[in-house]
Amino acid sequence: MEVEILLVEDDPNDMELTLRALRKKNLANHIEVARDGAEALEFIFCTGAHANRAIHEQPRLILLDLKLPKVDGLTVLQKLKADPRTAKIPVVVLTSSAEERDVVRSYQLGVNSFITKPVDFGQFTEAIGQLGLYWMLLNTAPR
Repeated sequence: MEVEILLVEDDPNDMELTLRALRKKNLANHIEVARDGAEALEFIFCTGAHANRAIHEQPRLILLDLKLPKVDGLTVLQKLKADPRTAKIPVVVLTSSAEERDVVRSYQLGVNSFITKPVDFGQFTEAIGQLGLYWMLLNTAPR
């Protein structure tokens, strides 16, 4: 099964809200969830528990939280964008952080979009739905 979205999120509530919003827009068929930065890197670079995966079979989109256990989101982003095999995968930072330094650093490292999670459930659901529709249906990414 081809993974279309890699959701990197350690908060179970935010993970469930994101999955629910994507399901509502019929975009949740092929999602892999990584609950920390180390698990995300293993998935992306086909190591550890994901050693049997082929590195050329990458997700079409990565939704990345910044505040993660083990390896933080900025480090995941840096490693992803530094490797020519994975650099072109669109990455959207989806985080509760609104700190300017996080926004600036994310763009310096090559993020495609930075979204601060809305606190309101309805706004969060709408934002994720629009995000999914744009990146999965409207955006043209290199293969």
